[in-house]
Amino acid sequence: MTMLGKAEYGVTTFFTRSHPNDKCGANGLPLTPNSVKVLGRFQGLKHLKHPQICKYLDIVKDKHERMVIVCEHYRNCLSSKSSTFSSREKLTEIAYGVLKGLAYLNSIGITHRNLSKDNILFDAEGQVKLAEYGLYYMTGYGAEVAFPIGMPQYLAPEVLAEAPITVDEHSDVEPEVLNPSGPKVDVWSLGMILLEMMCAQDLWTGLTMPQIFHKIFAFLKTDQSPLQSIAKDNSLTETLKTLTPDVVEFLNKCLTVSVKHRPSPSELLKDDIFTELRLKEVPYRNGFQLFSTESRCKDLELPVYGENGTIMQDFDFDHLSLRNMEEVYYLWRLAGGDLEALLRKEGLVITKPPITLLPSFCTNEGDVFGQRRDRAELLDSIVITASQEQLRNRLSEVDEKAYYPLLEDEQSSMTSSLPLSPSSSDLTNTASLPLVIKEKDVEYQFHRIILYERLLKAYPYKRAHIWKEARVDIPPLVRAPVWAALLEVEGDIEGLYNSIDKDTITPTDRQIEVDIPRCHQYHELLSSPTAHVKFKRVLKAWVVSHPEYVYWQGLDSLCAPFLALNFTNEALAYACLTAFIPKYLHKIFLKDNSQVIQEYLAVFSHLIAFHDPELGNHLDGIGFIPDLYAIPWFLTMYAHVFPLHKIVHLWDTLLLGNSSFPLCIGVAILQQFRDRLLSFGFNECILLFSDMPEIDIQRCVQDSIKIFCSTPKSATYRQHARPPKKAQKEESRPNLSYYSRDYNDQPSTDLSMEPIPIEELKREKVPRISAEDLIELGELTGPAHSKSPTKRKQNSKPMLLVVDVRTDSDWLKQHHVTTCKSSYKPEWFAGVQKSW
Repeated sequence: MTMLGKAEYGVTTFFTRSHPNDKCGANGLPLTPNSVKVLGRFQGLKHLKHPQICKYLDIVKDKHERMVIVCEHYRNCLSSKSSTFSSREKLTEIAYGVLKGLAYLNSIGITHRNLSKDNILFDAEGQVKLAEYGLYYMTGYGAEVAFPIGMPQYLAPEVLAEAPITVDEHSDVEPEVLNPSGPKVDVWSLGMILLEMMCAQDLWTGLTMPQIFHKIFAFLKTDQSPLQSIAKDNSLTETLKTLTPDVVEFLNKCLTVSVKHRPSPSELLKDDIFTELRLKEVPYRNGFQLFSTESRCKDLELPVYGENGTIMQDFDFDHLSLRNMEEVYYLWRLAGGDLEALLRKEGLVITKPPITLLPSFCTNEGDVFGQRRDRAELLDSIVITASQEQLRNRLSEVDEKAYYPLLEDEQSSMTSSLPLSPSSSDLTNTASLPLVIKEKDVEYQFHRIILYERLLKAYPYKRAHIWKEARVDIPPLVRAPVWAALLEVEGDIEGLYNSIDKDTITPTDRQIEVDIPRCHQYHELLSSPTAHVKFKRVLKAWVVSHPEYVYWQGLDSLCAPFLALNFTNEALAYACLTAFIPKYLHKIFLKDNSQVIQEYLAVFSHLIAFHDPELGNHLDGIGFIPDLYAIPWFLTMYAHVFPLHKIVHLWDTLLLGNSSFPLCIGVAILQQFRDRLLSFGFNECILLFSDMPEIDIQRCVQDSIKIFCSTPKSATYRQHARPPKKAQKEESRPNLSYYSRDYNDQPSTDLSMEPIPIEELKREKVPRISAEDLIELGELTGPAHSKSPTKRKQNSKPMLLVVDVRTDSDWLKQHHVTTCKSSYKPEWFAGVQKSW
């Protein structure tokens, strides 16, 4: 976890290269915008953590292919340093910090290629922080932007000798960088920067761009070392004599013309000049991963006590600075942080007349517009600092104890319906508001995020508490780990995922490659080439690791929400998908799943008739059966029919229910269209569901819960549902209500439901319930979730009325047996709550 500390948020912007509107690829489809490609690659930069690099936080795709980048920022940089670095200690300290950051980036396949004095920053403690290190990587090594990356005076000779990237406007072949720059180009840049700082002068002052190129290329033609040539041209010979031999040798290594003989950053870290720093170095601790087998206490730092027994530690009363950097940024956006407003304030966003095709267009003010190249398409190195004042003002009234909520009161934490925090009483009104409003409320989200963070750190010990809090709501910032916790993901998920062969060609590869470009491609992140690669890897991993199943169309839609939430963690996306399918789609992906699907649809028809007999009779009368519209619903758990921003809200509740809850969602959807469906014929109903109309997802969720809680458990019994977990102990489960338990998870008795043949199930129009459910519902004379006998006695309204429709002779035959086997009481059935 990267804490905010004294860091600020730096905002930069650039434009990607745009494609002509009529340009298509070899497959006949429009080319993927370069901005979308950059968006996909950027996600891999967000999870990078190291003490010597600034953390990337967010990227926003704006109009006209503009990209807005937000990252960790510090005002103090190498170019703002007034003092020289003639001392050996200061030189080695800075060089060592830069090399450590470069070596870390190189270890994950990233080359900076944009190193300069402006992007070598220093934090409050004076530690080196590298910035702008992701520009070269995220832009496809410069192929997707119209400007060169890197300052020419700091670029290595081999970089300047490369041919420029050319774009053919009449070809559908996109530009490629055949030989991306390697790690050693940054070593040359570092040598040039250190030499300038030691000499306290700009070595390129007064030189034009062609002169800079000519001077660097001259290094290739002379036997003299670049260091000696630069010293001779800039009268620095005497200055070099004042340096220690090891420093001169280090600079010569950095400024080696031959790429073969120039050391890499990791090799330079072993140089003798850094021996003293290596001995003092404290190993970097990257914290623990939530879903892994690593010990969580291995990086635990115990407090240091003084002689009088007090803790020798300076407390920072700026509690916000101790919070996660991503968390603070999320709250900053909710508090009114507007990236576009920052750009407009700095003059980087200028509104222009819509007439752009004329050779020349002059306004009354004298401004001339036309087809001249827009200078805004070139890189602007301005970094805008985003103020945190507005957020701090919003949180200024929050009690300090709210930053450290206690979770020790087990009784209150399991019974309260409000967020667990010292100021939870202030959130009573907000907690009852619609979800869309709660997700925009800064104070409410602040309390919820902190609470969930503490609960997740104690997972799986606090699994029941996480389940309980998820019934209130799930903040978008922590949705990914909370979903994983609800699905009971545990263990070494990274090791398991890496052990699966995802590269060998399989028969399903072709179908996967066809399905992925059609899956939620309106979503900018999932439409990127990076997402397509991840999609294929996760889907192949599931298919390979489950040989008893086959790939069915719809599996890609199931994978989409998990991949979108865990874009930088394929292993967790795979683990969530693997846990989700057995719970809600048991046996659906068998090669022959006809019996499973038909049973699912038959039970769904019964639920429609149970909750809305009029609608059920109408749909059955016109022949509009669930087989015609509901298969994609249940095969993808509605991920194919709803956009992702609605799916996440729907699945927030779905993951709290059992395998029958998706059936209740389907009934709730039909009830939203009830008036139209009752007035429609067969053809109109087909047209209605051929393109799913707009759904009020919040109303759908609430109606689904009501339907779920008012349906007898055995009415949703399916013989093909997942069998109960034998190893799961009762005490390890959350304290669920009566209807939250899956009927299939209950131990079977003589009064339980028995499998019904599919043909018979399809012939019946209403659901059956078990004898044990009949007894249980007879006892529940109060609300379905009430377990208190006192409350049930106070409420005289019974739950149901049992009508025996057997003939007199059949009744006489079975009456004695029924009386002996059961303990029914006539007072149970004194009224009507539901009718079949």
